[in-house]
Formats: sequence, structure tokens, C-alpha cells
Amino acid sequence: MTFANVGTLGAVAGKRDELVAHLTRRSTALGEAGCLAYEVGANDDDPDTVYVVELWESAEAHRASLALPEVQASIAAARPLLSGQFGGFRFDVVGSPLRD
Repeated sequence: MTFANVGTLGAVAGKRDELVAHLTRRSTALGEAGCLAYEVGANDDDPDTVYVVELWESAEAHRASLALPEVQASIAAARPLLSGQFGGFRFDVVGSPLRD
């Protein structure tokens, strides 16, 4: 079952674009781990927030990805750019009007 992780990441003031650049670096490891989509967004009405939508093959694939060395290194590199403000939600996808 497809798993969705949708959230917001607070960026240190003035560091949003740097955080976006970090989060959008090409990563073959994510795809190999079962990530189907990883979309990063920004809204100028909220200049210190980054939006992330992740779709995974399963919740287990998402959990397992967090232990990958490449993912651990990416998280460590992003930490100085984060304000500590986080939000979001997770759910199992039960359907879509775009596919059977």
C-alpha cells in the first residue's frame, strides 16, 4: 500500500532557498529505497517554510530509508538550516481518481 508523508519544515530565517536546494539534490538512493515521489515546495507568503510531499511504496520502505547512510548524511547536513518548526501528517493512500 502506498504511504504518504506530507509536511512542513521550518527554515532558519533567510535559509529557505538553501534548504530547498539541499532537499532537491538528485538522490538515486531514495528511488532504490522505494520512494515514488519527493516533491519540495515553497510559498513566498511563508518565507521560512518548506513544504515536502513524499510518496513511498510502503511505510516500512520510508522507515528503512531513514537508516541509509546517504539519508543520514543528508539529514545531518540539513540540520543547521532548520529552525525546529515541523508540521505535517502521514497516511496510507487508499485510492486516486488518476488510476485504477
